[in-house]
Amino acid sequence: MEAKIGITSTHLDSVAHSLNKIFADEFVLYTKTPKAHWCVTGADFHSKHLFFESKYQQLKDIIDDGAERIRTLGHFPTASLKEFLQFTHLTEQGIEGTNRMSFIKASLEDHESILINIRENINPYANEMRDAGTSDYITGLLETREKMAWMLRAHLE
Repeated sequence: MEAKIGITSTHLDSVAHSLNKIFADEFVLYTKTPKAHWCVTGADFHSKHLFFESKYQQLKDIIDDGAERIRTLGHFPTASLKEFLQFTHLTEQGIEGTNRMSFIKASLEDHESILINIRENINPYANEMRDAGTSDYITGLLETREKMAWMLRAHLE
């Protein structure tokens, strides 16, 4: 059933397609993060193990919210690994070894890449596609992502 929420079907299609790209990025990052949780080693193993676990739990919630936003618009979220890899702009490439700094640096690069992509969509959603709700949603996602990036960056200083 079509969502009749005051946004044209053309704009709903465009927003949903764009959100599916962001959604794919989030899922790919979510898939990469447990490796750091499972494989990190070093003197501060326990704290980094818990840190990475908290990150992938947070990403799981972001993914669920993203899927629900896409459904709110009357569309279906990307839901296969093939589609995630097709839509994402992140690389699937993993980090070799168990070095916590390598995991943190790679994760930060992905977070910042997602941040830039999200920021570029805030105004088009609101102004061009007349979807203030999605613009507001990704503004909140941007703020969450900025805090996550800050926490990763703090580990590298």
